[in-house]
Amino acid sequence: MAEASGDDGRCVRLNSERARTLLDDVDTLLFDCDGVLWRGETAVPGAPEALTALRARGKRLGFITNNSSKTRAAYAEKLRRLGFGGPAGPDAGREVFGTAYCTALYLRQRLAGAPAPKAYVLGSPALATELEAVGIASVGVGPEPLRGDSPGDWLAAPLEPGVRAVVVGFDPHFSYMKLTQALRHLQQPGCLLVGTNLDNRLPLENGRFIAGTGCLVRAVEMAAQRQADIIGKPSRFIFDCVSQEYDINPERTVMVGDRLDTDILLGVTCGLKTILTLTGVSTLEDVKRNQESDCVSKKRMVPDFYVDSIADLLVALQD
Repeated sequence: MAEASGDDGRCVRLNSERARTLLDDVDTLLFDCDGVLWRGETAVPGAPEALTALRARGKRLGFITNNSSKTRAAYAEKLRRLGFGGPAGPDAGREVFGTAYCTALYLRQRLAGAPAPKAYVLGSPALATELEAVGIASVGVGPEPLRGDSPGDWLAAPLEPGVRAVVVGFDPHFSYMKLTQALRHLQQPGCLLVGTNLDNRLPLENGRFIAGTGCLVRAVEMAAQRQADIIGKPSRFIFDCVSQEYDINPERTVMVGDRLDTDILLGVTCGLKTILTLTGVSTLEDVKRNQESDCVSKKRMVPDFYVDSIADLLVALQD
């Protein structure tokens, strides 16, 4: 990978000199979480210290995650527990923009004026909590009780009245029965289909992965023969949620992530500076293939800079 300037369409290593120059021109840094700050329940070595140093320099931090398995408050607690700091008390979670929270904001807009709206949720209790906080009741969370062994039995199960949207997030209880219920709701007039994200994999400790929420969203889309409205990266909606609360200047903002097709593409689409960290999903080989491609969409997934880990920022911050 060439060690040239990062402003010629090439991705270069963010060494200490470039990092100092970059940080002088930046007010806000937005971080993905899984694969960037932590893997599973383990912080990336040096990542908490890097964020502490950024806060000490007066930088504003935000956390944009496609993972819908936690509320804003729960993510704030995890950040503090793993040593990343952040506000506590009434302000806990204000730095966090997860897809559970942003999905709730989206549905509040789309269902405004609907009397007692409900959502059938293929997702976590956290997603249901965020929806209910904006006045949208949730049904379907948790294992769907079996209604017999045959498709006829499933189709005879009663549907919850008043469901105005099917929301697909991270759901460890996803099943054929739940898929069938989602399809039946989507066949009702005016029922929305919303997916929290299209991530195909979720990084865990020791370089392991599990299937991501995108696998579930695609299953529902195929069954319903329609596309979901996607909330998470690289959708601009999640960045708009940040902008509304942070009053962001894109030219003085950096997006830091581990995935080219979500984090980096969001940053490029929204006019942000971008840094890829190699502690998660995407690799330098992925970057190289995109740089050498003639496809415009692949070129848009090339970051300005890369680091082995965000701990690499510590050298520049301590000089």
